[in-house]
Amino acid sequence: MLESIHGAADPILTQAGFKIVRHKGSLEGEALESALAVATLIGIRSKTDLRSETLRRHPHLAAIGCFCIGTNQVDLAAAEANGCAVFNSPFSNTRSVAEMTVAEAVCLFRRLFEKSGQLHGGRWDKSAANSHEVRGRTLGIVGYGHIGSQVSVLAESLGMRVIFFDIARKLPLGNAQSRPSLDTLLAEADCVTLHVPETPQTAGMIGARELAKMKPGAMLINNARGSVVDVDALAAALKSGRVGGAAIDVFPSEPASAGDSFRSPLCDCPTAILTPHIGGSTEEAQESIAVEVAEKLVEFWSHGSTESSVNLPQVDLPILREGQLRILHVHRNVPGVLGTMHTLLAKAGININAEYLQSNPRTSYVILDVERFDDHRLLDAVAAMPATIRMRTVAG
Repeated sequence: MLESIHGAADPILTQAGFKIVRHKGSLEGEALESALAVATLIGIRSKTDLRSETLRRHPHLAAIGCFCIGTNQVDLAAAEANGCAVFNSPFSNTRSVAEMTVAEAVCLFRRLFEKSGQLHGGRWDKSAANSHEVRGRTLGIVGYGHIGSQVSVLAESLGMRVIFFDIARKLPLGNAQSRPSLDTLLAEADCVTLHVPETPQTAGMIGARELAKMKPGAMLINNARGSVVDVDALAAALKSGRVGGAAIDVFPSEPASAGDSFRSPLCDCPTAILTPHIGGSTEEAQESIAVEVAEKLVEFWSHGSTESSVNLPQVDLPILREGQLRILHVHRNVPGVLGTMHTLLAKAGININAEYLQSNPRTSYVILDVERFDDHRLLDAVAAMPATIRMRTVAG
């Protein structure tokens, strides 16, 4: 368990029989290799990178728990190739991020951070210049998913007018209205907030061109991913006054551990609110994430469930009955694998009580529930099938 994952995960894992080893920060190099060498499961947050070369050196690793929203720090294809399941918590910090976003909008329109900075520097300036209520202002939400839609509801409760743009058709909540393009939204919004995933399509989606499309003096909030905004272009727009203020919680390059030094072009912009990737960092969100991901890891290990895995075919069966054996078999998606398994079991006189198979173009995952038997040679034969990626059993 790396990166100070909330302790609510511990009793769930220990009750399932796991011994927990904790590391306060992220690991890399030899330290990461040493941790993985003895790990059946590993829990990480956003700072620990698990690339293909690392995963190939540790084929025994059964599952990875990303105790956060994203999974970009894990090579999902490499984990799939090893039959290693990856789980995350895509929605547990939704409320925390939404609340911070709306709070930042208020702070930007009221210039609260600038006023606070002036007082810390010994300067008293009670002027109301460029300070506004958010009521009646137009908030433009880019990405109307779980977080964006909650921001919409909270913003309307403060009297804001909400417009949004999403590449998929979404049902508006409250009085929110969709816009047909990003450019249309940028030209209309007094404040733009970003809630999109990190994909090739969203990389650099807010650059110099898009900032120039915004209303003069409009605000920008990015609590999504650091790759979405060109921070050099934003810094220039803030210094020129073209963009009236910004709140940025995520950056293209972020320190690995608490206490490390940080530098960004935005550090020289007094109208920018900068926070260290804490959008979901509330006690409530971190506890919820810890419980959710730990429960997913236990369900996978104890019953074979990949129902919420982000990289393996999603398979689930009811809890295994006493006296049964569950065969969990991840294999390459090629013809004949299931038929061969059925033949091996039938020749040994083993009856299949339940079966569930799901596949993607590369990988298949099958759960077989059979009456318990003691023929280890049969299990070895199933595991030795040429298409097998990983096999294990769970006894009821």
